[in-house]
Amino acid sequence: MRIRYILSLVLIIITLAVFAKTATHEFINFDDPGYVTNNPVVKHGLTSAGFAWAFTSTTMSNWHPVTWLSHMTDVQLFGLKPAGHHMVSVVLHAVAALLLFLLLVRLTDAAWPSFYVAALFALHPLHVESVAWVAERKDVLSCVLMLLATHCYVSYAKSGRIAGYLGALLLFLLGLMAKPMLVTFPVILLLLDYWPLNRLAPASPDVDAVSPVRGLMNLLKEKVPFFLLTLLSAAVTIYGQHKGGAMATLDKAPIVLRVENAIVAYLKYIGLMLWPSDLGILYPFPKSVPLWLVIGSFLLLCAISLLVVRFGLRFPYLVTGWLWYLVTLLPVIGLIQVGGQSMADRYTYIPLIGLFIALCWLVTDVSSGWRQREAILAGGGAAVLITLAALTWLQLDYWKNSLTICRHTLAVTRDNYLITNNYGIALDERGDHAGAYRLFKETLEIYPGSATAYTNLGAICVRWGKYPEALGYYQKALALVPDHAIAWAGLGKTLAGLGRQAEAIAALEQSLQLDPDRPEPHIDLAAALLQAGRTAEAMQHKQMAKELGPVSTGAAINMGVGLAKEGRHAEALEQFNGAIELDPDSVEAHFNRGVVLAKLNRPDEAAADFRKVLQVSPGTSAARDWLARLGRK
Repeated sequence: MRIRYILSLVLIIITLAVFAKTATHEFINFDDPGYVTNNPVVKHGLTSAGFAWAFTSTTMSNWHPVTWLSHMTDVQLFGLKPAGHHMVSVVLHAVAALLLFLLLVRLTDAAWPSFYVAALFALHPLHVESVAWVAERKDVLSCVLMLLATHCYVSYAKSGRIAGYLGALLLFLLGLMAKPMLVTFPVILLLLDYWPLNRLAPASPDVDAVSPVRGLMNLLKEKVPFFLLTLLSAAVTIYGQHKGGAMATLDKAPIVLRVENAIVAYLKYIGLMLWPSDLGILYPFPKSVPLWLVIGSFLLLCAISLLVVRFGLRFPYLVTGWLWYLVTLLPVIGLIQVGGQSMADRYTYIPLIGLFIALCWLVTDVSSGWRQREAILAGGGAAVLITLAALTWLQLDYWKNSLTICRHTLAVTRDNYLITNNYGIALDERGDHAGAYRLFKETLEIYPGSATAYTNLGAICVRWGKYPEALGYYQKALALVPDHAIAWAGLGKTLAGLGRQAEAIAALEQSLQLDPDRPEPHIDLAAALLQAGRTAEAMQHKQMAKELGPVSTGAAINMGVGLAKEGRHAEALEQFNGAIELDPDSVEAHFNRGVVLAKLNRPDEAAADFRKVLQVSPGTSAARDWLARLGRK
């Protein structure tokens, strides 16, 4: 018993120590805005309206109210400072590792193999994405709930008490409400019934040979409520993904190509488990897969499966571990294609547990006759865990911010238009507009159908005052995606810059009809309405923007610029302060705050902002001009 406490403590300490560096990481511009930083409901923290929204929304193409409530709780506790959000994910990951260790000890009474499974789970670089990416909170949260549900089920299986069964059912429901990938949980329970619970075996040698079949039927009947929740969750998930436009159509991802990619992906995940290198945030879906690779992967998967069947009676954990891996990956293997990825590191968070179980128990059994067995296993195990911890430590560095993860992903993948676009957004936010413009152009060279890239090019042209060029980009974006709310908003801003106020108002109203929760179009519409002399309506939109609040650096800057144009410099200053709090290195926020401070006759503070601009972006001549105007160097 004492060794279990020691191993539990060691597991928690090493997990927290390795992942603690995420406390210095930023939010990233891939999904984090939709889940936290740019979500107008989540950013208000825990509210009654937010609670109701969490249970009715399919935002981000998913229905996962428990995940939404988790993010709202983080905002309530830490605001929009990323350190707290990251550390909650780290703690949940450590809890998941501990729960896995304690579960395997309960099931097998084997402390050391259980520890190595949990340590591999905790320290493997493939799991960095689930922990270091705030938007993937649903991974660690759903896993914790799944493991708690399994603990309850084990209590029921060993004692027969209905409380354990009901607890497992309730926690499974909560887990589905965190991430619907848990739909395979009833199968996991059946696999645990086979090994190590051994609930399929006859009660005594005298029982007839068909009793295992009857036992299986009883176990299936026992899982009926779990399967019903699975079906319900699957239906809601498919609805949410269709509604959100996340599910790829057959013309974009033909079924044959999906099957080919899935077969290869099953094997690639195993390869990455054994040799975790060149890990990125997104691996593009292929245009084709070589036939030799598909056939080779299929034959190798069949060979592994035949070996598992061949040795399954002698080593039953091989059956449980292998089928755990195959089945839990099935919802995300790409047969139902969601998003633009061919595979994703985060999808291995739960499936690899099965392979870790099979490997650790197999090594334990195979080494039973070795001389110096304990020393060899201890030394080899320590070397593996130290290596994985070091690789995870290095992998975490790539997740420091949007620039680092995008740059690394582009280095290890090809033709990755989604990440090329996001890299451009990251450069744009840092003030490198020329670099961003080049990357958005590169995005369109890879994928000419990217409405988002056209929209981003339009935004840069508006910033440069090139309104005719911006108009062309926004029109191309809307030709591709007619209900693109951000493109409509940009079009409205462009038309206003061209002096076409009536058309600008119509475009901005169309944007707000599609998405009424973004403050920027309200600000731009208010400005256009003021120009048209519709002061009362303009004030209404300003109030709505104020209620929504600056949910992003860009929104805060836009709001501040709008207020500064009206001479409301004190209010503008508040907005720029908020933008800098969200992004301390924002060139635009510092420059605009410097201008406002200068107009408020606070030259020393203004000069500090202009120096910050030059520190981040040395080529910004406007900042040098302001310093000269203020008599500063």
